[in-house]
Amino acid sequence: MFTPTRRATLAAFVAAVLGASVHLPSLAQEKIKVAGVYTVPFEQQWVGRIHAALQAAQARGEIDYEATENVANADYERVLREYASAGHQLIFGEAFAIETAARRVARDFPQTAFIMGSSGGPQAPNFSVFDNYIHEPAYLTGMIAAGMSQSGKIGLVGGFPIPEVNRLMNAFMDGARAINPQVQFTVTFINSWFDPPKAKEAAFAMVDAGVDVLYAERFGVSDAAKERGVLAIGNVVNTQDQYPDTVVASAIWHFEPTVAAALEKIRTGSYTAENYGPYSMMQHKGASLAPLGTFEDKVPAEIKEKVAARQAEILAGTFEVEINDAQPKP
Repeated sequence: MFTPTRRATLAAFVAAVLGASVHLPSLAQEKIKVAGVYTVPFEQQWVGRIHAALQAAQARGEIDYEATENVANADYERVLREYASAGHQLIFGEAFAIETAARRVARDFPQTAFIMGSSGGPQAPNFSVFDNYIHEPAYLTGMIAAGMSQSGKIGLVGGFPIPEVNRLMNAFMDGARAINPQVQFTVTFINSWFDPPKAKEAAFAMVDAGVDVLYAERFGVSDAAKERGVLAIGNVVNTQDQYPDTVVASAIWHFEPTVAAALEKIRTGSYTAENYGPYSMMQHKGASLAPLGTFEDKVPAEIKEKVAARQAEILAGTFEVEINDAQPKP
Protein backbone atom coordinates (compact mmCIF):
# COMPACT_ATOMS: atom_id res chain seq x y z
CA MET A 1 0.00 0.00 0.00
CA PHE A 2 1.42 3.36 -0.96
CA THR A 3 1.65 5.78 1.97
CA PRO A 4 3.38 9.07 1.13
CA THR A 5 5.58 10.87 3.63
CA ARG A 6 7.51 14.03 2.89
CA ARG A 7 10.53 11.87 2.01
CA ALA A 8 8.42 9.56 -0.15
CA THR A 9 6.80 12.53 -1.81
CA LEU A 10 10.20 13.91 -2.79
CA ALA A 11 11.26 10.52 -4.05
CA ALA A 12 8.11 10.24 -6.15
CA PHE A 13 8.81 13.56 -7.84
CA VAL A 14 12.43 12.62 -8.51
CA ALA A 15 11.34 9.28 -9.94
CA ALA A 16 8.87 11.05 -12.16
CA VAL A 17 11.58 13.25 -13.58
CA LEU A 18 13.91 10.35 -14.20
CA GLY A 19 11.28 7.90 -15.45
CA ALA A 20 10.48 7.17 -19.06
CA SER A 21 7.87 9.50 -20.48
CA VAL A 22 4.94 8.71 -22.71
CA HIS A 23 5.77 9.92 -26.21
CA LEU A 24 2.75 12.14 -26.62
CA PRO A 25 3.10 15.07 -29.01
CA SER A 26 3.51 18.60 -27.71
CA LEU A 27 0.05 20.16 -27.68
CA ALA A 28 0.85 23.75 -26.76
CA GLN A 29 -1.52 25.18 -29.39
CA GLU A 30 -4.18 22.44 -29.36
CA LYS A 31 -6.97 21.46 -27.04
CA ILE A 32 -6.26 18.23 -25.21
CA LYS A 33 -8.91 15.57 -25.60
CA VAL A 34 -9.86 14.46 -22.06
CA ALA A 35 -12.33 11.88 -20.76
CA GLY A 36 -13.70 11.08 -17.32
CA VAL A 37 -15.06 7.66 -16.32
CA TYR A 38 -16.82 7.55 -12.95
CA THR A 39 -18.64 4.80 -11.06
CA VAL A 40 -20.84 7.25 -9.16
CA PRO A 41 -22.96 10.27 -10.18
CA PHE A 42 -21.38 13.67 -10.76
CA GLU A 43 -23.14 14.95 -7.64
CA GLN A 44 -21.12 12.63 -5.39
CA GLN A 45 -18.64 14.91 -3.64
CA TRP A 46 -15.36 13.18 -4.58
CA VAL A 47 -16.14 12.77 -8.27
CA GLY A 48 -17.88 16.13 -8.25
CA ARG A 49 -14.61 17.90 -7.45
CA ILE A 50 -12.80 16.12 -10.31
CA HIS A 51 -15.63 16.82 -12.72
CA ALA A 52 -15.81 20.51 -11.75
CA ALA A 53 -12.06 21.01 -12.21
CA LEU A 54 -12.17 19.46 -15.68
CA GLN A 55 -15.25 21.47 -16.64
CA ALA A 56 -13.37 24.62 -15.61
CA ALA A 57 -10.44 23.64 -17.84
CA GLN A 58 -12.87 23.13 -20.69
CA ALA A 59 -14.47 26.53 -20.06
CA ARG A 60 -11.02 28.11 -20.33
CA GLY A 61 -10.59 26.48 -23.74
CA GLU A 62 -7.75 24.19 -22.61
CA ILE A 63 -9.44 20.83 -23.20
CA ASP A 64 -12.29 19.05 -24.92
CA TYR A 65 -13.93 17.06 -22.14
CA GLU A 66 -16.36 14.15 -22.19
CA ALA A 67 -17.43 12.10 -19.20
CA THR A 68 -19.60 9.16 -18.22
CA GLU A 69 -21.10 8.77 -14.74
CA ASN A 70 -22.63 5.80 -12.91
CA VAL A 71 -20.51 3.22 -14.74
CA ALA A 72 -20.91 -0.23 -13.20
CA ASN A 73 -17.69 -1.92 -12.12
CA ALA A 74 -18.37 -4.76 -14.58
CA ASP A 75 -18.65 -2.23 -17.42
CA TYR A 76 -15.77 0.03 -16.45
CA GLU A 77 -13.12 -1.62 -18.60
CA ARG A 78 -15.29 -1.41 -21.71
CA VAL A 79 -15.95 2.31 -21.22
CA LEU A 80 -12.26 3.01 -20.63
CA ARG A 81 -11.37 1.17 -23.84
CA GLU A 82 -13.97 3.09 -25.83
CA TYR A 83 -12.58 6.45 -24.74
CA ALA A 84 -8.99 5.36 -25.39
CA SER A 85 -9.91 3.97 -28.81
CA ALA A 86 -11.68 7.23 -29.67
CA GLY A 87 -8.41 9.11 -29.32
CA HIS A 88 -8.73 10.69 -25.88
CA GLN A 89 -5.22 11.63 -24.81
CA LEU A 90 -5.89 11.88 -21.08
CA ILE A 91 -8.40 9.84 -19.04
CA PHE A 92 -9.40 10.46 -15.43
CA GLY A 93 -11.33 8.09 -13.20
CA GLU A 94 -11.29 6.01 -10.04
CA ALA A 95 -9.79 2.53 -10.06
CA PHE A 96 -10.31 1.53 -6.43
CA ALA A 97 -12.70 -1.35 -7.15
CA ILE A 98 -11.45 -2.21 -10.65
CA GLU A 99 -7.70 -1.79 -10.25
CA THR A 100 -6.66 -4.79 -12.33
CA ALA A 101 -8.97 -3.96 -15.23
CA ALA A 102 -7.95 -0.29 -15.37
CA ARG A 103 -4.25 -1.12 -15.37
CA ARG A 104 -4.82 -3.72 -18.09
CA VAL A 105 -6.42 -1.08 -20.32
CA ALA A 106 -3.51 1.28 -19.68
CA ARG A 107 -1.04 -1.39 -20.79
CA ASP A 108 -3.01 -1.90 -23.99
CA PHE A 109 -2.98 1.86 -24.77
CA PRO A 110 0.57 2.98 -23.90
CA GLN A 111 0.20 6.27 -25.79
CA THR A 112 -2.84 7.30 -23.72
CA ALA A 113 -2.29 9.01 -20.37
CA PHE A 114 -4.34 7.62 -17.48
CA ILE A 115 -4.71 9.37 -14.12
CA MET A 116 -6.76 7.28 -11.76
CA GLY A 117 -7.74 7.44 -8.12
CA SER A 118 -5.92 4.43 -6.74
CA SER A 119 -4.56 2.82 -3.59
CA GLY A 120 -1.59 1.50 -5.56
CA GLY A 121 1.42 3.13 -7.10
CA PRO A 122 2.09 4.40 -10.63
CA GLN A 123 2.50 1.93 -13.50
CA ALA A 124 5.02 2.88 -16.17
CA PRO A 125 4.81 4.33 -18.65
CA ASN A 126 1.34 5.90 -18.60
CA PHE A 127 -0.73 5.01 -15.52
CA SER A 128 -0.55 7.76 -12.89
CA VAL A 129 -2.39 7.76 -9.57
CA PHE A 130 -3.90 10.37 -7.29
CA ASP A 131 -6.02 10.72 -4.21
CA ASN A 132 -7.52 13.48 -2.13
CA TYR A 133 -4.86 13.86 0.54
CA ILE A 134 -6.92 16.35 2.53
CA HIS A 135 -5.91 14.92 5.90
CA GLU A 136 -4.41 18.29 6.87
CA PRO A 137 -7.65 20.32 6.81
CA ALA A 138 -9.47 17.23 8.15
CA TYR A 139 -7.24 17.51 11.22
CA LEU A 140 -8.21 21.18 11.57
CA THR A 141 -11.92 20.37 11.32
CA GLY A 142 -11.42 17.79 14.07
CA MET A 143 -10.09 20.54 16.32
CA ILE A 144 -13.19 22.61 15.58
CA ALA A 145 -15.50 19.64 16.16
CA ALA A 146 -14.07 18.97 19.61
CA GLY A 147 -14.30 22.64 20.46
CA MET A 148 -18.00 22.71 19.52
CA SER A 149 -19.06 19.43 21.14
CA GLN A 150 -20.89 19.77 24.45
CA SER A 151 -21.16 16.05 25.13
CA GLY A 152 -17.61 15.11 24.15
CA LYS A 153 -19.11 12.48 21.84
CA ILE A 154 -18.43 12.68 18.09
CA GLY A 155 -19.69 10.33 15.36
CA LEU A 156 -18.04 9.52 12.04
CA VAL A 157 -19.90 8.00 9.08
CA GLY A 158 -17.75 6.80 6.18
CA GLY A 159 -18.15 4.92 2.91
CA PHE A 160 -15.71 2.02 2.96
CA PRO A 161 -12.80 1.45 5.40
CA ILE A 162 -10.14 1.89 2.71
CA PRO A 163 -6.95 3.95 3.14
CA GLU A 164 -8.37 6.95 1.29
CA VAL A 165 -11.20 7.24 3.84
CA ASN A 166 -9.35 5.95 6.89
CA ARG A 167 -6.61 8.57 6.71
CA LEU A 168 -9.13 11.42 6.74
CA MET A 169 -11.03 9.98 9.68
CA ASN A 170 -7.84 9.32 11.64
CA ALA A 171 -6.58 12.84 11.00
CA PHE A 172 -9.95 14.27 12.06
CA MET A 173 -9.83 12.22 15.27
CA ASP A 174 -6.25 13.32 15.99
CA GLY A 175 -7.29 16.94 15.59
CA ALA A 176 -10.21 16.45 17.98
CA ARG A 177 -7.94 14.83 20.58
CA ALA A 178 -5.59 17.81 20.34
CA ILE A 179 -8.43 19.89 21.83
CA ASN A 180 -10.07 17.29 24.06
CA PRO A 181 -7.99 14.18 24.84
CA GLN A 182 -11.06 12.56 26.44
CA VAL A 183 -13.33 12.83 23.39
CA GLN A 184 -15.27 9.66 22.53
CA PHE A 185 -15.80 8.51 18.94
CA THR A 186 -18.39 6.33 17.25
CA VAL A 187 -17.36 5.07 13.80
CA THR A 188 -19.61 3.49 11.15
CA PHE A 189 -19.01 2.53 7.52
CA ILE A 190 -22.02 2.15 5.24
CA ASN A 191 -20.13 0.11 2.58
CA SER A 192 -21.31 2.35 -0.24
CA TRP A 193 -19.89 5.37 -2.01
CA PHE A 194 -23.27 6.96 -2.57
CA ASP A 195 -26.23 6.00 -0.43
CA PRO A 196 -27.46 9.12 1.42
CA PRO A 197 -30.44 7.36 3.07
CA LYS A 198 -28.17 4.68 4.54
CA ALA A 199 -25.68 7.30 5.77
CA LYS A 200 -28.54 9.26 7.29
CA GLU A 201 -29.81 6.24 9.23
CA ALA A 202 -26.32 5.52 10.56
CA ALA A 203 -26.08 9.13 11.74
CA PHE A 204 -29.48 8.95 13.44
CA ALA A 205 -28.28 5.97 15.48
CA MET A 206 -25.24 7.93 16.62
CA VAL A 207 -27.31 10.94 17.71
CA ASP A 208 -29.60 8.60 19.63
CA ALA A 209 -26.48 7.39 21.48
CA GLY A 210 -25.54 10.91 22.56
CA VAL A 211 -23.35 12.20 19.73
CA ASP A 212 -23.71 15.95 19.16
CA VAL A 213 -21.21 16.47 16.31
CA LEU A 214 -21.11 14.31 13.16
CA TYR A 215 -18.27 13.93 10.65
CA ALA A 216 -20.02 13.74 7.28
CA GLU A 217 -17.62 11.77 5.13
CA ARG A 218 -20.68 10.73 3.07
CA PHE A 219 -23.71 12.64 1.86
CA GLY A 220 -26.79 12.11 4.01
CA VAL A 221 -25.10 12.70 7.36
CA SER A 222 -25.69 16.45 7.35
CA ASP A 223 -29.38 15.85 6.66
CA ALA A 224 -29.57 13.72 9.80
CA ALA A 225 -27.70 16.36 11.79
CA LYS A 226 -30.08 19.07 10.61
CA GLU A 227 -33.17 17.05 11.49
CA ARG A 228 -31.89 16.18 14.97
CA GLY A 229 -30.50 19.63 15.75
CA VAL A 230 -26.84 18.62 16.10
CA LEU A 231 -23.76 19.85 14.25
CA ALA A 232 -21.90 18.41 11.26
CA ILE A 233 -18.42 18.67 9.77
CA GLY A 234 -18.20 18.52 5.98
CA ASN A 235 -15.76 16.66 3.77
CA VAL A 236 -14.40 17.37 0.25
CA VAL A 237 -17.03 20.02 -0.54
CA ASN A 238 -18.47 22.92 1.45
CA THR A 239 -22.22 22.44 1.92
CA GLN A 240 -22.73 25.14 4.53
CA ASP A 241 -24.91 27.12 2.13
CA GLN A 242 -27.33 24.18 2.19
CA TYR A 243 -27.02 23.67 5.95
CA PRO A 244 -26.24 27.14 7.37
CA ASP A 245 -27.16 26.19 10.95
CA THR A 246 -25.65 22.70 10.82
CA VAL A 247 -22.33 22.48 8.96
CA VAL A 248 -19.68 24.20 11.07
CA ALA A 249 -16.58 23.61 8.95
CA SER A 250 -15.38 21.52 6.03
CA ALA A 251 -12.12 20.12 4.69
CA ILE A 252 -12.14 21.05 1.01
CA TRP A 253 -10.45 19.21 -1.85
CA HIS A 254 -9.26 21.28 -4.81
CA PHE A 255 -8.52 19.09 -7.85
CA GLU A 256 -7.41 22.03 -9.98
CA PRO A 257 -3.67 21.74 -9.11
CA THR A 258 -3.71 18.08 -10.18
CA VAL A 259 -5.40 18.91 -13.48
CA ALA A 260 -3.03 21.81 -14.15
CA ALA A 261 0.06 19.67 -13.53
CA ALA A 262 -1.17 16.86 -15.77
CA LEU A 263 -2.17 19.17 -18.63
CA GLU A 264 1.20 20.91 -18.55
CA LYS A 265 3.01 17.58 -18.85
CA ILE A 266 0.81 16.55 -21.77
CA ARG A 267 1.42 19.87 -23.54
CA THR A 268 5.18 19.62 -23.17
CA GLY A 269 5.37 15.92 -24.03
CA SER A 270 6.87 15.15 -20.61
CA TYR A 271 4.05 13.03 -19.17
CA THR A 272 5.23 10.06 -17.07
CA ALA A 273 3.58 7.63 -14.70
CA GLU A 274 3.76 9.27 -11.27
CA ASN A 275 1.91 9.88 -8.05
CA TYR A 276 -0.18 13.06 -8.17
CA GLY A 277 -1.18 12.75 -4.52
CA PRO A 278 1.01 15.64 -3.33
CA TYR A 279 -0.95 18.08 -5.48
CA SER A 280 -3.90 17.53 -3.12
CA MET A 281 -1.99 18.81 -0.11
CA MET A 282 -2.29 22.27 1.39
CA GLN A 283 1.19 23.38 0.29
CA HIS A 284 0.08 22.92 -3.36
CA LYS A 285 -3.31 24.56 -2.65
CA GLY A 286 -4.96 21.22 -3.29
CA ALA A 287 -6.77 21.33 0.05
CA SER A 288 -8.08 23.98 2.39
CA LEU A 289 -10.17 24.63 5.46
CA ALA A 290 -13.44 26.24 4.38
CA PRO A 291 -14.33 29.62 5.91
CA LEU A 292 -16.45 29.29 9.05
CA GLY A 293 -19.11 31.49 7.45
CA THR A 294 -22.30 31.33 9.50
CA PHE A 295 -20.33 29.87 12.41
CA GLU A 296 -17.64 32.57 12.47
CA ASP A 297 -19.07 34.06 15.67
CA LYS A 298 -20.19 30.73 17.14
CA VAL A 299 -16.86 28.91 17.31
CA PRO A 300 -15.05 29.93 20.51
CA ALA A 301 -12.25 32.45 19.95
CA GLU A 302 -9.78 30.18 21.76
CA ILE A 303 -10.50 27.34 19.33
CA LYS A 304 -10.18 29.61 16.30
CA GLU A 305 -6.80 30.82 17.56
CA LYS A 306 -5.53 27.27 18.06
CA VAL A 307 -6.76 26.23 14.60
CA ALA A 308 -5.12 29.25 12.96
CA ALA A 309 -1.84 28.55 14.72
CA ARG A 310 -1.86 24.88 13.73
CA GLN A 311 -2.74 25.73 10.12
CA ALA A 312 0.21 28.13 9.98
CA GLU A 313 2.48 25.36 11.28
CA ILE A 314 1.19 22.95 8.62
CA LEU A 315 1.80 25.45 5.83
CA ALA A 316 5.25 26.28 7.19
CA GLY A 317 6.18 22.60 7.37
CA THR A 318 6.80 22.70 11.13
CA PHE A 319 3.87 20.40 11.90
CA GLU A 320 3.06 17.28 9.94
CA VAL A 321 -0.35 15.66 10.18
CA GLU A 322 0.15 11.91 10.45
CA ILE A 323 -1.02 9.82 7.50
CA ASN A 324 -2.63 6.80 9.14
CA ASP A 325 -4.32 4.44 6.69
CA ALA A 326 -5.43 1.94 9.34
CA GLN A 327 -9.15 1.46 9.91
CA PRO A 328 -10.18 3.90 12.67
CA LYS A 329 -11.49 2.41 15.87
CA PRO A 330 -14.25 3.79 18.10
